[in-house]
Amino acid sequence: MGVEKIRLIELPKIHDPRGNLSVIETGRHIPFEFKRIFYLYDVPGGATRAGHANMKLEQVIVAMSGSFDVSVDDGFRKAKIHLNRSYQGLYIPGMIWRELDNFSSASVCMVLASDFYDETDYFRDYDGFVKAVQDPTSAS
Repeated sequence: MGVEKIRLIELPKIHDPRGNLSVIETGRHIPFEFKRIFYLYDVPGGATRAGHANMKLEQVIVAMSGSFDVSVDDGFRKAKIHLNRSYQGLYIPGMIWRELDNFSSASVCMVLASDFYDETDYFRDYDGFVKAVQDPTSAS
C-alpha cells in the first residue's frame, strides 16, 4: 500500500439553519470499524505532531475545527494534504509515515483508529521505516 491508497472521505453533512451535523458510523462511512478515538488540541504554533508510521493500524483524520496539514510518505512517494473541513476525513492505511503541522489557532484534530493503542505497531524512526518498506526482508 502506498500514498495512492490515501484518500479523502466525504462524511454525511446534514444541513440545518441552526447548524450543520455530520455523523460517522463504524462500518458505513469509513473502511474499518474503529476501536479508538483520540484528538489533538492546543497545539502550539510551529509544532509538529505524529512523526511515525503504523504497521497495520488504519486511521481516519478529521479537522474538527480549524485546519492543519498532513504530510504522508510511503517510502517512495510523498504528498501533503490540507485538512480544513469537519465533514471530510483523510484515510491513512498502515505502512504510511505521517506528520501533522501548520495547525491554525484553536484547531482540533480527531483521529479514528482501527485498533487499540499498541506500541509494537509503530515505526518511530524514519530511516528504519524506509528500510522496512524498501527492503521488507530487513524488517526486525
